[in-house]
Amino acid sequence: MDILNCWNMTLQYVTINATGDSLNTDGIHMGRLTGVNISDAIIKTGDDSVSIGDGSQHINVEKVTGGPGHGISVGSLGKYHNEEPVVGVTVKNCTLINTMNGIRVKTWPDSPASVATDLHFEDIIMNNVGNPILIDQEYCPYDQCQAKLV
Repeated sequence: MDILNCWNMTLQYVTINATGDSLNTDGIHMGRLTGVNISDAIIKTGDDSVSIGDGSQHINVEKVTGGPGHGISVGSLGKYHNEEPVVGVTVKNCTLINTMNGIRVKTWPDSPASVATDLHFEDIIMNNVGNPILIDQEYCPYDQCQAKLV
């Protein structure tokens, strides 16, 4: 599910299913929006349960159960110039089961300056999670970028 360019929206009691080996199947991906609430959802996909992209402001994710897949992510950020800031994200009372990551913030290497602020992660239950908290500033899926050697 892609949610783009909207304001003051609530998604509640949503169930999303895709096989664990399905590529690029974010359960809910959002960007360039303000005031989105997601609660009481079950999201089983092969990618991010919830993906919060650029321009997302005042986002609340609560009581979401996710897994398998990659967990809950902010980003990826910084792939393109002129991306809008991510401000005011709260993720709380969620459960992640059998995921590669728990909570992840991901930016592309050599990305232009951007901002992700006021991020809050509270009371997250993680069962069989590979990387409970991951801040990945060298995110580069499928070798789509050229990392500069120092």
